[in-house]
Amino acid sequence: MATASVAFKSREDHRKQLELEEARKAGLAPAEVDEDGKEINPHIPQYMSSAPWYLNAERPSLKHQRKWKSDPNYTKSWYDRGAKIYQADKYRKGACENCGAMTHDVKSCMERPRKIGAKWTDKNIAPDEKIETFELDYDGKRDRWNGYDAASYAYVIERYEARDVARKKYLKEQQLKKLEEKNSNQNGDGEVSDDEDNDDELKVDEAKVDESKQMDFAKVEKRVRTTGGGSTGTVRNLRIREDTAKYLLNLDVNSAHYDPKTRSMREDPLPDTDPNEKFYVGDNQNRISGQALEFKQLNIHAWEAFEKGHDIHMQAAPSQAELLYKNYKVNKDKLKSQVKETIVEKYGNAASEEQLPKELLLGQSEREVEYDRAGRIIKGQEQFLPRSKYEEDVYINNHTCVWGSWWKDHQWGYKCCKQTIRNSYCTGAAGIEAAEAAADLMRANIARKEATEGMPSETEEKKLATWGTDIPDDLVLDQKLLSEAIKKEEERKREEKDERKRKYNVKWNDEVTAEQMEAYRMKKVHHDDPMKDFLH
Repeated sequence: MATASVAFKSREDHRKQLELEEARKAGLAPAEVDEDGKEINPHIPQYMSSAPWYLNAERPSLKHQRKWKSDPNYTKSWYDRGAKIYQADKYRKGACENCGAMTHDVKSCMERPRKIGAKWTDKNIAPDEKIETFELDYDGKRDRWNGYDAASYAYVIERYEARDVARKKYLKEQQLKKLEEKNSNQNGDGEVSDDEDNDDELKVDEAKVDESKQMDFAKVEKRVRTTGGGSTGTVRNLRIREDTAKYLLNLDVNSAHYDPKTRSMREDPLPDTDPNEKFYVGDNQNRISGQALEFKQLNIHAWEAFEKGHDIHMQAAPSQAELLYKNYKVNKDKLKSQVKETIVEKYGNAASEEQLPKELLLGQSEREVEYDRAGRIIKGQEQFLPRSKYEEDVYINNHTCVWGSWWKDHQWGYKCCKQTIRNSYCTGAAGIEAAEAAADLMRANIARKEATEGMPSETEEKKLATWGTDIPDDLVLDQKLLSEAIKKEEERKREEKDERKRKYNVKWNDEVTAEQMEAYRMKKVHHDDPMKDFLH
């Protein structure tokens, strides 16, 4: 409602104003014109088109919505850095005493302090700096890039480019140096260590391969718009227009699912067709063949190595993960070959040995042998039974039977002597009798021991002395000496309670008699005794 702030209107005038506005919105009446002769959009709301009352707007206008307080003095320019305006020939009064410039004093001088300032030498007077004052607007005060010179960034680019050039040059020198060392080692020794072979195989020779062709960084793939919006597809997902679309190969509803967003069909749409006749077998075929399978194994190796504590991450350091995976495969092949050689060395290789004769393998031959009624050979040669590669009927250590011909109590042994110790000397029938006698004696001892354990054993009670040792048979205590020892023990205990009764000259005697030991025991306080408080 594009109207100005006017005086009070009657009901009829207000109705006419509303009808005019509706006609302007419908395009039946011409649009309203402001002070500058520009048309006002009739669909602008009234709260935007109505000017505040304090502006005293006489005609409809949108001037109050524009930046009508803008000051022409505001600017977005910046200081001219390093600009000089005037350079004097001699020192001027009020100038800087150090350099001679009029635009600053000694305290704010940025020049190196001179031994003798320009005030006293009148030489090498510095030019005056260009001093500017700006009245910045709202945006100019808050513009963080105001005054930034974009040309100064060229120095940063040049520095990084110089570093890259130096790095490439250094890498080429290192690669050429390694190639020279490898050639010299091959010519001299004729052998190269496995570590050097691995390094040469796993590193790209940057001296011989162009950088743009190494990792295909210069390749730019176009993005194409899809029906769902955005740019999710790439050129490699597009098919040749002459080819049949995937979803048209099999029109059965229950056939392989087709995802229109990613243009993928993982399953085979024609599983029953001859493989030699169909050209498309599903996208899963690409996942399990070629480099996709190797990449999958690389990811699995990185996950397993990370779980075992190795610092490896496929997304953060893919080159490191690929290098570790190649080293892992080389070490795995070496370990397999070592295990194979160890097994062949220990057990032999039947595939490389000479083949056994057919007579031994098949157990028959075409030789004609004729027997009589008694079983004797009349014509030909007797057929030999095939023997195994192990030694048979070989008796050692005077044995007449082989090991394993006798079994008893879950043990193998020799039947001739009934011994369960392998490679032992045969003792014959005498050894069997001796073993049976030893077994009978052991059983008798066990029975006697069980019989004696069942009966209670008579134990002699040892009479202990009062001081805790065995009492000799001829020990006799003198009652007079015992009473004297008890008195001395009581006196000693009183001295322990009162230190003042102890004498200065004390003579000690380390010899302890039986009476003194009995007196000590009788006067000793037993803390476990419940009647200890009533004894003394």
